Amino acid sequence: MSTASDERTTSTEGTNGQIAGGDPRLDKLVHRLPPRVGDTVSYLLKPSSRWVRIPSGALLVVGGVFSFLPVLGIWMLPLGLALLAEDVPALRASRSKVFDWIERKKPHWLDPSAPKK
Repeated sequence: MSTASDERTTSTEGTNGQIAGGDPRLDKLVHRLPPRVGDTVSYLLKPSSRWVRIPSGALLVVGGVFSFLPVLGIWMLPLGLALLAEDVPALRASRSKVFDWIERKKPHWLDPSAPKK
């Protein structure tokens, strides 16, 4: 494990050992990200970052809707919805269903010993 990922783990963990976000499956996915991206996602998932997370999620959803335009893409839609799921209970239930699907169909995504790509 690199120093950057060690630093990220110790600086963003809550009292229960999870990074902000509440769902241990989300934490496992975040830990598989490259350190710089993982740090940004960890910051956005902190409860204190709500005022950054909500506008960012809304802008990503709008950008995903306009995916037919250059630069914008459909990838923005699920990312925006995932950010908004932290604050909208209806989206949180959908996110849980997506994580259930990942556990069934792609369990290696949640395996911390699997190599990062």
